Amino acid sequence: MATKQTRKAADHDLLENPEEIAERIGRGEAFLKQNTKVLGGVLAAAVILIGGILFFQINTQNQNEKAQAEMFQAVYFFEQDSVDFALNGDGINKGLLAVVEDYPRTDAANLAHFYIGSIYLSQKNFQDALTHLEDFSSDDYLVQSKAYSLIGDANLELGNTDQAISSYTKAARTNENKYTTPKYLAKLAVAQEESGKVADAIATYAEIEEKYYESFEYAAARKHKARLEGLAAK
Repeated sequence: MATKQTRKAADHDLLENPEEIAERIGRGEAFLKQNTKVLGGVLAAAVILIGGILFFQINTQNQNEKAQAEMFQAVYFFEQDSVDFALNGDGINKGLLAVVEDYPRTDAANLAHFYIGSIYLSQKNFQDALTHLEDFSSDDYLVQSKAYSLIGDANLELGNTDQAISSYTKAARTNENKYTTPKYLAKLAVAQEESGKVADAIATYAEIEEKYYESFEYAAARKHKARLEGLAAK
């Protein structure tokens, strides 16, 4: 309490003493004069930094809009199964590979990685498919879970069963639902069996049987579960 009263008294003395005020202002002015170059450099650096950030954001947005416009025809080719044109362009319009190269770090390039990975997977170019699919990410859980599944497919074809199991697990556990989850669980069980993890495969098929009895995968899950249980009993 005494400290607060002392501080208040000191503040009152300052307000009542013009000489003290002048002295404090003088010290502040002297500091500014002595450090003008330093303060000027700090302010200039801050302006340059903020300007650089704004320029980067605006430039990225412009690049993204341009990239989206230029990849429109490539996506059309992809949807029409004209995968060579989709990848490399038709001589007039750019292909997906050019979009990735010319507009890196844009949303358009990110999406192009998904399309390219899907095409390479269909062409059995599994290593390149894996490279592009792993460069893709999405906030849309359906698209992202599909990407995880495709990464699992590429890894399984390359003999990377542990990585395939990890990817299929991510696909199945990304916002679980009755439509896509049983499909990804079925892929997971195949990878588990191929890696020799029979008990895990049985458990995965059992999950489909118990939780997703209305799914297309239900009947096959029951059959393979019974098969693996018979093998395990021998």
